Amino acid sequence: MGMKLQSIHMLFLLWAIPLVIGLYVHAAGRRRQLLKRFVDSGMIDKLHLSVSPVKRRWKAAGVIAAIALIIIAAARPAWNLKPETIERQGRDVVFLLDVSKSMLAEDLQPNRLERARLAISDCIEALEGDRVALVAFAGTAVVKCPLTLDYGFFRMMLEDISTDSIDRGGTLIGDALRTIVGEVFDDAAGQHRDIVLITDGEDHDSFPVEAAKLVGERGIRLIAIGIGDENEGRRIPMINDKGEQTFLKHNGQEIWTRLDADTLRKMALATPGGKYLNVATGAIDLGKVYQSLILSADQKSMQSETIQRYDEKFQIFLALAFVLLIAEMASGDRKNGKKVHEAA
Repeated sequence: MGMKLQSIHMLFLLWAIPLVIGLYVHAAGRRRQLLKRFVDSGMIDKLHLSVSPVKRRWKAAGVIAAIALIIIAAARPAWNLKPETIERQGRDVVFLLDVSKSMLAEDLQPNRLERARLAISDCIEALEGDRVALVAFAGTAVVKCPLTLDYGFFRMMLEDISTDSIDRGGTLIGDALRTIVGEVFDDAAGQHRDIVLITDGEDHDSFPVEAAKLVGERGIRLIAIGIGDENEGRRIPMINDKGEQTFLKHNGQEIWTRLDADTLRKMALATPGGKYLNVATGAIDLGKVYQSLILSADQKSMQSETIQRYDEKFQIFLALAFVLLIAEMASGDRKNGKKVHEAA
């Protein structure tokens, strides 16, 4: 039967035992010195007849042993090693975030991209055991975070997202979906997989609807969230070399970016159970989206690694320490009545 101390560093506190023993020895010597000040040395032995040195030593030993047991309990001793398989219920969710220049448009404050990042961050707070991944795309797609349960790492990658995350300009939604199918999802995983796409829907001939059909054939659901002004659109603000705000231009003309809701709607409908949410210039509450569309959906049993777990037994040592302390308080250090009478 192997034994393990879960907090072995607590055993350093055992160095306090010699200190406690020293205090008891010091206290005994101090008592004797005080008696010598007020009582003739010939009377000391007679005064001590009512006190049993053996009982006093046993009481001290009981306290010291209790302290040692408490320290051992703090080290969390455990034994009875048993294998345990940890299983969870959940879905695999990939957040596909558009980081093209058009996401800098300010029809949502402070801009489309920042609002999308905040919405994803809020959604992570509501997750309950789902694996998440993050893919950023513009003219190409990059997996920023693979499927993971480490939400802290996911948030760190999300905070680093900007329009500079992708070197190549443009917007190729179709290529981004193909990247997820090829690099993020495992075909053997089957159902219970979602892609949450956040974009203004503008695309540069990457055949996004055909890519969505490919996603649907893999049993993956697409939840498309369209953000931006669908009618008038907005210009794309830029900062020039002089630090002044200007607007992105092409062939001398300012570029106006609009939400392409029709394409996003067709993409979502091409997947099983797909949904299109037309946020436009309103508020994005991905927490509610998660609660209504993802958490309520069928969950799959996901088996993680088998771990070796010990049964913690610190309670035994605490109980023994408690018994010793109770015994110390209940017992006296006086000799029995017969000996006291004879001494008198």
